[in-house]
Amino acid sequence: MSVQHVLVLNCGSSSLKFAVMNAENGEELLTGLAERLLNDDATIKYKIDGSKHQNALPYNADHKVAIDTLVALINERALAENIIAVGHRVVHGGEHFTGSQVITNEVLAAIEQTAQLAPLHNPANLTGIEAAQAAFPALPQVAVFDTAFHQTMPKHAYLYALPYSLYKEHGVRRYGFHGTSHNFVSAEAAKALALPTDEHRIITAHLGNGCSVCAIKNGVSVDTSMGLTPLEGVVMGTRSGDIDPGLFDFLTAQLGYSAEDVSTMLNKQSGLLGISELSNDCRTIEEAYLDGHEQATLALDIFCYRLAKQIAAYLVPLSGLDALVFTGGIGENSDIIRAKVLAHLSFLGWQVDAQKNTDARFGNAGIITTDSSPITALVIPTNEEWMICQDAARLAQEV
Repeated sequence: MSVQHVLVLNCGSSSLKFAVMNAENGEELLTGLAERLLNDDATIKYKIDGSKHQNALPYNADHKVAIDTLVALINERALAENIIAVGHRVVHGGEHFTGSQVITNEVLAAIEQTAQLAPLHNPANLTGIEAAQAAFPALPQVAVFDTAFHQTMPKHAYLYALPYSLYKEHGVRRYGFHGTSHNFVSAEAAKALALPTDEHRIITAHLGNGCSVCAIKNGVSVDTSMGLTPLEGVVMGTRSGDIDPGLFDFLTAQLGYSAEDVSTMLNKQSGLLGISELSNDCRTIEEAYLDGHEQATLALDIFCYRLAKQIAAYLVPLSGLDALVFTGGIGENSDIIRAKVLAHLSFLGWQVDAQKNTDARFGNAGIITTDSSPITALVIPTNEEWMICQDAARLAQEV
């Protein structure tokens, strides 16, 4: 029997992570990232046969352009013949899905129906699905939902203090996102620290263009910062995170914004971009911060302060803490942000080991706190692709 591979597509709001993986052991034959999509400096980076490559993408390239470029690469390298399935990260499954699904017309319709709840992601996820279906029409396509891991949240954590009929009739509740990543890194942290499977308390912070924090008790999600949509929670790249709901009335009644204007502003023009007025890319903001740029400094201060408050809040559902995990593009690479966040939380006894914090970047995992810190903080690179690969291979064999 030939080796079986899975093509994994992970469409973020401004990026496309991809991999062709061995379904048995997770070995990556091809892996890469198209980033800064919809900007004038979009690029695609990939690694194959041990060598790294980087190419510029066309001006203002979108997800479809990135996927078409990837498909051409797969065909050029003759990787398609052993691919048994395509696994897709899909951000929002609403209450339709509590687990991964083989994609059918009904599943597509449900993903489209929830697109308004994840306007930066579900449309990108649908683009990935449609492009992959066109390129590989004979292969099973599998959707792995970010919301599935958080289905273990108790009702008092996922319900809003709104008329209960909104939940019963329309599914208005907190769903949470980045579930695949939170699931993976919390399990890896428990293994790395030899924590008992049935008795541990971990907070995971997935920090990228989208950011969320999750409280995980004994391996299951008990609370998370994102809500009905990926807009709720901490400050993000272009998203505001938590705001006063009264802002909507002020913007519409007093300033003449339309509902669409408000949604666009909160989702695409706020967060690090809105405060800094420079960029949503943390690397750009950190460079400006180091050069003394006032608004870049303010953007980082707000980001880190709000993140630290959210982490501290999750001591309530966990009744204590064994470990804090940083992951995602920012969480894995920004020693500046990690140090700032832990400084806000120093009352819990955390002390950053500066050398370890600097070393734990660019794909390197590691503990970043001193040996005397009563709670361990560590960096674990996420591997959503491997989680997606396993689900896609399993469901493809059931088709």
